Amino acid sequence: MPELRKDPVVGRWVIISTERGKRPSSFVVAERKSTGGFCPLCPGNEDKTPPEIMAYRPDGSSPNTPGWTLRVVSNKFPALRIEGDLNKKAEGIYDTMNGIGAHEVIIESPNHNEFLSTMPLKNIEDILRSYRDRIVDLARDRRFRYISIFRNQGEGAGASLEHPHSQLIALPVVPKRPMEEFAGSKNYFGYKERCIYCDIVDQELSQGKRIVAENSEFLSIAPFASCFPFETWILPKKHVSAFEQNPDWEYKFLAEIFSDTFQKLDRALDHPPYNYFLHTAPLNSQINEYNHWHFEIIPRLMRIAGFEWGSGFYINPTSPEDAAKFLREG
Repeated sequence: MPELRKDPVVGRWVIISTERGKRPSSFVVAERKSTGGFCPLCPGNEDKTPPEIMAYRPDGSSPNTPGWTLRVVSNKFPALRIEGDLNKKAEGIYDTMNGIGAHEVIIESPNHNEFLSTMPLKNIEDILRSYRDRIVDLARDRRFRYISIFRNQGEGAGASLEHPHSQLIALPVVPKRPMEEFAGSKNYFGYKERCIYCDIVDQELSQGKRIVAENSEFLSIAPFASCFPFETWILPKKHVSAFEQNPDWEYKFLAEIFSDTFQKLDRALDHPPYNYFLHTAPLNSQINEYNHWHFEIIPRLMRIAGFEWGSGFYINPTSPEDAAKFLREG
């Protein structure tokens, strides 16, 4: 029988309707194709991107030349631009401001055909450290209130380039989705004097049936009210409100659970298109007891249709328990 489940953070209801859907083993997306041709992100083409903002260069090579293991550059076609003032104003009942922000590309590896599931752990560790380094740097600009970090893998997830990369957008406002999470977790803390995410971690560890992977510091789960088949969250077991607050030694463990989780997803679903994004505290906010940073991974295995758009409900044809079991045992 279908089941309605309520997200304990934002209060959104989800319909888990396994009778409508496929078996977990049926979710394989035939998208792994290479278009070939010129890639502006490959080594040797550094002059085809904007000048690098930051790079990891173990060999001490010069900026904007080969020899890097990771590069960060401005997006050539930015959603927001860093130059200028916000100039907030009203037009009657409507509010506007200039499109001020930063839009950067994290070129994750010099190897064009690399996946997170095949990268050496040191590469993944560097990717995660680059996120921290860019958040810390951009937080100095007081125009910015939130850093959105995300990765689009595959054409079905909106990627326009094959080369492994993620993106960062610094925003002058806090987006609606994180705001909903902050409000929900703050309300929960006000009622129970506990972090909702810490309670989720404790319950998932005690029940075990939605765990995808874990190590001593991090947990990967299929969330109880998953909106999408094989939706997966990665959370720190200890309470940390902002991603950049992690001690340096923990990035090794975060890289390990990233690698483990994406190996399971790629093995089970044959390298599906996916999006992942980081939810973290707003910039320069106080360390708090209710926000708990985490990554959310959404494999793009189904399309959102009229019911979802019109109602705000999601219909998930695969239960989180079945998805987690399939990933663990795959």
